[in-house]
Amino acid sequence: MNGDRGRISVDEIVPNINNTQDAHQPITSVVALENTVVREAGSFYTLDQIKKISQFARGKGLHMHLDGARLFNALTETKDKAEEYGKQFDTISICLSKGLGAPVGSVLVCKKELESKARRVRKFFGGGMRQAGFLAAAGIYAVDHHIVRLKEDHKRAAELGKALAKISWIKSVMPVDTNIVIFSVADAVTPEQVLSKLAEQQIKAIKFGDKEIRLVTHLDFDDQMLDKTLEEFKKLSL
Repeated sequence: MNGDRGRISVDEIVPNINNTQDAHQPITSVVALENTVVREAGSFYTLDQIKKISQFARGKGLHMHLDGARLFNALTETKDKAEEYGKQFDTISICLSKGLGAPVGSVLVCKKELESKARRVRKFFGGGMRQAGFLAAAGIYAVDHHIVRLKEDHKRAAELGKALAKISWIKSVMPVDTNIVIFSVADAVTPEQVLSKLAEQQIKAIKFGDKEIRLVTHLDFDDQMLDKTLEEFKKLSL
């Protein structure tokens, strides 16, 4: 399912629910959404879009999970209330170390009756650690102080995207909705060539496909770094 820039609809979910009477197919049990959608440069769902999917899924007896690694980036743009998301999902995962800037960590938000099972699954896969209080403190600080500044990341990402669209060796730039910038290089250029040149200037990016490169703005990327990045991109000749 490709959806609208990664955002799927009820119409796309329907044909992907397996027939429970067919022993050759696994039983469909959960609808999992991602918000924001990383492969589509941080596109996001609105709460109204999610409500329609949740109502349909629950009507079919399906659970709802949200990969909300960058959920607060989406909420920064939609202005929806985080509390409302709990009504639409059974489980929500949130990353503390991406836009929120904690050194490490993710959390799972779930219904109370799922907590014991979630802990067991985590332990089964080798997860968990002792004396995690210091990291928890960092995560709490990130939630309390860094959500309000996510709009700054989005603004810098938008400036990056706008500038990159004017560079001759860049073929296209995906729409920039939040803090992720993905662009494609021209046919005669390879991502490896670009990444090598950027690395020489201490600019970090990653290859994100055969011809794509991804940049992400974050807590430690300030206006001075943005100016430096824009300057180096403009000087880069390929």
